[in-house]
Amino acid sequence: MTKADRIADVDALRGAALFGILVVNVCAFASAFYGAGVRDPQFNGAMDHTVRALIAVLFEMKFYLLFSFLFGYSVTLQMAAAERAGEALTGRMLRRQTGLLALGLAHGALLFYGDILTIYAILGLILLALRHRSDSAALRLAALLILVSAALWIGLGLLQWASGERMNRAVVTAQAVAAQAAYRGDPWRVIAQRVAELPSVWGMLLMIQAPCALAMFLVGFVAGRRDLLRHVTAHRVLFRRLLGLGLAIGGPGALLYAWLSQGFIGTGWDVVGLGVCVLTAPLLSAAYGSAFLLGIQTRAGRVVAGWLAPAGRMALTNYLTQSLVCAFLFTGYGAGLIGRVAPLTTIGLAALLFALQLPVSRWWLARFAYGPVEWALRALTIARWPRWRRRAEEGVAA
Repeated sequence: MTKADRIADVDALRGAALFGILVVNVCAFASAFYGAGVRDPQFNGAMDHTVRALIAVLFEMKFYLLFSFLFGYSVTLQMAAAERAGEALTGRMLRRQTGLLALGLAHGALLFYGDILTIYAILGLILLALRHRSDSAALRLAALLILVSAALWIGLGLLQWASGERMNRAVVTAQAVAAQAAYRGDPWRVIAQRVAELPSVWGMLLMIQAPCALAMFLVGFVAGRRDLLRHVTAHRVLFRRLLGLGLAIGGPGALLYAWLSQGFIGTGWDVVGLGVCVLTAPLLSAAYGSAFLLGIQTRAGRVVAGWLAPAGRMALTNYLTQSLVCAFLFTGYGAGLIGRVAPLTTIGLAALLFALQLPVSRWWLARFAYGPVEWALRALTIARWPRWRRRAEEGVAA
């Protein structure tokens, strides 16, 4: 997007969402037990449980929804840019989504099995096909996707509980231990383990994250058509209402999800908790976004936004860099720390990594027009080489 397309508040919010995603992803890098349905026996103390519970309440299933909302919002900016350039949106989007798909496939196989870019590449094409729907129709479809997905997970969980079926913890534990051994092996063994896990992981992503991500794409697209985030102060009442509603419903939903998912593992009630999270997390994500947007309208908030916006402008580069660094920290690519770092230390490493990315992003965008991956993806999108260096008169957080 050009300078005229950029909205500093959107970039800052994207930067904040990027940190939330990192907190969740680094847990998956640090332990093969994460998401496996059994507790890591290596870290089973009170502090470990507390950290996992806080992550479940505050981070899991929240920030990728916020990121998805911003993806849908950015499509409206892409549409405006294509119209000004006199080019067809379909061609641009097809090339862009193809690039995302290629990045996602490489990212999933080489760096992180929990890649979301492949899902975004596919869902972006669905959003393209749905772009002519009215705002009300798009919002109804978004609500339907969330409601149906939540009902299915709650129903599946209740069926599991009623049937008395329980997870074989010994088998799952053995699988996690074997996975950690593989991830500590040489690079070829690491890649083989990632590729072996991709089908099941992508299946779970399609079932759990894809419907909600598409719903948030649609909500973000409607917000973009209404230019909701360009002048936040003009919509202050709306954001305050979203904040109150999101905390009132999404907060208890997050607590219930954490309680069920952490305290009733393998019983079916943890799946019920997932359904509750699917239902309520979009509201808590809306509360997060509203609180952030209202907060950065203050003087201190503008300072925070000034640091986050560059990281958000090159979010794709930063996302892939996070995976690269984590892969070298936790797998046989480098230190092989998977299964050897306590949850609290893991979160500390994530905070340190993101803290380093903030000044690096600011430095980079003071000199270059785009992040390196964003530049390559833009070249593919517009089918020509974009400008590389930044013009002297342009600001960092434009």
